Amino acid sequence: MQEFPASVITIQSEKKIYARGIGGRFNTWRWIFVWLTQLVFYGLPWLTFNDRQAVLFELETRRFYLFNLVLYPQDFIYLTGLLVISALALFLFTAVAGRLWCGYACPQTVYSEIFMWIEQRTEGDRSARMRLDRHGWTFDRVWRKGLKHTIWLIIAMWTGLTFVGYFTPIQQTVGAVIQGALGPWQTFWILFYGFATYGNAGFMREQVCKYMCPYARFQSAMFDKDTLIVTYDEARGEPRGARKKSADLASLNLGSCIDCALCVQVCPTGIDIRNGLQYECIGCGACIDACDEVMEQMGYDKGLVKYTTQNGLLNRWSRSQILKRALRPRVLIYSTILFVVIAAVFGSLMLRDTVRVDVMRDRGSLARLVEKGWIENVYRLQLMNATERPQRFAVNVAGLPNAVLEGDDNATFALDAAAVRSVAVRVKVPPMSLTPGSHPIHFVIQNLSAGADSETASVTESSTFLMPR
Repeated sequence: MQEFPASVITIQSEKKIYARGIGGRFNTWRWIFVWLTQLVFYGLPWLTFNDRQAVLFELETRRFYLFNLVLYPQDFIYLTGLLVISALALFLFTAVAGRLWCGYACPQTVYSEIFMWIEQRTEGDRSARMRLDRHGWTFDRVWRKGLKHTIWLIIAMWTGLTFVGYFTPIQQTVGAVIQGALGPWQTFWILFYGFATYGNAGFMREQVCKYMCPYARFQSAMFDKDTLIVTYDEARGEPRGARKKSADLASLNLGSCIDCALCVQVCPTGIDIRNGLQYECIGCGACIDACDEVMEQMGYDKGLVKYTTQNGLLNRWSRSQILKRALRPRVLIYSTILFVVIAAVFGSLMLRDTVRVDVMRDRGSLARLVEKGWIENVYRLQLMNATERPQRFAVNVAGLPNAVLEGDDNATFALDAAAVRSVAVRVKVPPMSLTPGSHPIHFVIQNLSAGADSETASVTESSTFLMPR
């Protein structure tokens, strides 16, 4: 049997990336999105509306609150619509400007940015972190690493607690944590989500973007030559090489790139943008900030690394010419479909009935003979009050001649705010009034509390009435 050399069968781990901190306009935009996304994520569960948590997905009671909306599992179609909108928006933004989501708003990017900032504050800049890791476990290294991981764990656990706070009232959850009375499932999900945040943002970082996220693999299908991407101007930058600030580039036969490698050092995924577009690039613009800073120090024009398109770089288009190409057929199609889907989903959501009714036949008795020879069918009505005020309803039937409906309280039912109630009603008809077989019947649920502030006056649901032979 053939033996393979050790170099073939050994798996070499990737080198740790020590990303350098950098300022600049794109770094400012990244931190703006860090603050926006985290203010929403951490702050939303603490908002109250109608004396309850404004955004709460109660799985136990199967009610989902979104400010003034009360949704039930039957409204999951809106979740499908939201996912379709998210996918279309991702396609649109990617076709126009590449991986904007990945570079600025993706949770992996946001938390990695936060964790790297903490790392820089506790362990020092890039060179200091590299020196710290090269030495043994000195006291200085232990306390710095310990402080960093402690802060990481606090943020990660609070993130897990906030995540659970969207599914159980966060004030009760925090109180249970303080009292040591947290339930097993709450404990599991807080720890699971917390350690996932700790591991992904603290250790895996670029590995998630490069190997775990599928978007990196199929992004090229949404790119074309008019998509804005982070690009190195090779014609201007090459040949690269070190030089003095006062050097004459023409006499040295050099381009604008001084080969300082700062664009590589600041990259969170550790790639060299000068090698062309790579699937690992998340479009964060850190290399643009680093290169612009160097160009300014050297007295050269900025934009050696910049957001541009392949056509724009090849044809030396101006910014206005590049932006004109943004409104191309692919973008217009994505925009039109996205607008239609958004209008349909939110229009349906705003116009939906605030009273939901499901009619189910009694399976134990399809049709039966009662007093005076009348034929009776039994139905079970599940009434759902999708408002946060008590309602009272009357149930009537239509579509059958001489049909009589009987139920509790003369077929009137009260529902508490955001409540679900199942009620039984009986519908009977005189003998010989219908031919044998199945006949359509309509249940009309009238809102007795209908007034100036009522959103639904009545709801009609259809079923069938069985007449035996």
